[in-house]
Amino acid sequence: MEPIPWLTDRGLWFPPVEQALDDPNGLLAVGGDLSPERLISAYHRGIFPWYEDPQPVLWWSPDPRCILFPDQVHIPRRLARKLRSDTFELSFDRAFPEVIAACGTLSSRRPGTWITADMRNAYTVLHELGQAHSVEVWQDRQLVGGLYGVAIGRVFFGESMFSRTADASKIALISLGAQLQRWGFAFIDCQVSNPHMARMGALEVSRADFLDLLRPAIGQSSAAPPDWRPVTPPRGYAE
Repeated sequence: MEPIPWLTDRGLWFPPVEQALDDPNGLLAVGGDLSPERLISAYHRGIFPWYEDPQPVLWWSPDPRCILFPDQVHIPRRLARKLRSDTFELSFDRAFPEVIAACGTLSSRRPGTWITADMRNAYTVLHELGQAHSVEVWQDRQLVGGLYGVAIGRVFFGESMFSRTADASKIALISLGAQLQRWGFAFIDCQVSNPHMARMGALEVSRADFLDLLRPAIGQSSAAPPDWRPVTPPRGYAE
C-alpha cells in the first residue's frame, strides 16, 4: 500500500482523489492547515476535512458519495404540517457560531466530535468571508436546531446538523432545500450516507459521477445573494 501523502502548510496541493484509500474509505491525505484558501481548494476537488483531536487534519474523498438534489428532499406529511404551523421560526446566518458550537456539543449519544476548536474557528472565518452559512430553527426564541455548510457556485457542501427538539434538524434541511431550489443550486453534498439522510431523499453516487456533477456546478453562479442573513427560508417548496 502506498503511504498516505502528508501535506505542509505551504501551497494548496492535494493528490488526485483517485488515490484515496478503499479502507478507510476515502482517506486521501494527512496534515496541512485549515486556512480558507486550502478549504476552498479542497471543496473544488471534492475533498473535505474530518478528524478528531489529537489527530492531524485528515482529508477525505469517499466512494460512493452521498448527495441530495434540492427538489428531491422528502417531506413526510407530519413534517409538512409542522412547516405550515407557527411552531418554529426559521432564519439563515443569524447565529452561525451558535449553530456550529451546537453541532459539536458532546453528549451521551455523541461522546466524541470532529468539530474541534480549530474546525469551529476555520469555518467561522469562512462564514465571515461569505462562504459558510447556517440555517437556524427557533422555538420560543430559543435555538432548537440547525445546520451549517459551505456554498460554492451552485453546490452546498453540508457539514453538520443538530436538534434539541424533535424534527428540528429535518426542518432545517427541508427549508434549506426549498431555498436552494429557488436559487438554482444543483445539489447538496452530504458526504457519506446514513439512514437519516436516506430517509430525507439523499442517494449515493460513485465518486466519478460526483465529480462529473461537481465540476460544472461549482464554477457556475447561483441566484443566492452574497449575504444570506436577510433571507427568510420558505416553510416548504414553492407552489
